[in-house]
Amino acid sequence: MQSLQSLLSQQIDHLKSLVSLLEAELHHISSRDAEALMALLESKSEVLENIQSLDVSIQKAYTDASENNAIDEDTQALLDQAQSLLEDCKYRTEINQKAVEQGQLRLSHLRNLMLEVRAKESLTYDKSGKPKGSNLGPGVSA
Repeated sequence: MQSLQSLLSQQIDHLKSLVSLLEAELHHISSRDAEALMALLESKSEVLENIQSLDVSIQKAYTDASENNAIDEDTQALLDQAQSLLEDCKYRTEINQKAVEQGQLRLSHLRNLMLEVRAKESLTYDKSGKPKGSNLGPGVSA
């Protein structure tokens, strides 16, 4: 079995990769590059799977090390660094989520504007109160 320090070093490398993928993801969200974003999401998924599987090994090694009081300063520093990178990843994920939400709001607003311009006289609202174009033919009024 690998040592806790080597496992933590591998995890730190994975977390650094995730940080760079999250930066690229934000760029692709902002530039609305769907194809590049989908390719990036596959890479991100692989990295997340690696992180998850390594977490299991780290948990076992950490439990063994703490039972034997074998956690030294170097190991603790690696743990702190991994925790810091994890917090950075969570923060970047929140930023990306907000960027996607803002993009969806802009698209919804644009859709509503297009509906209003296209057929003001046939504009209706759905159950949730959002504008919806009517499918009535020309010349039919309500």
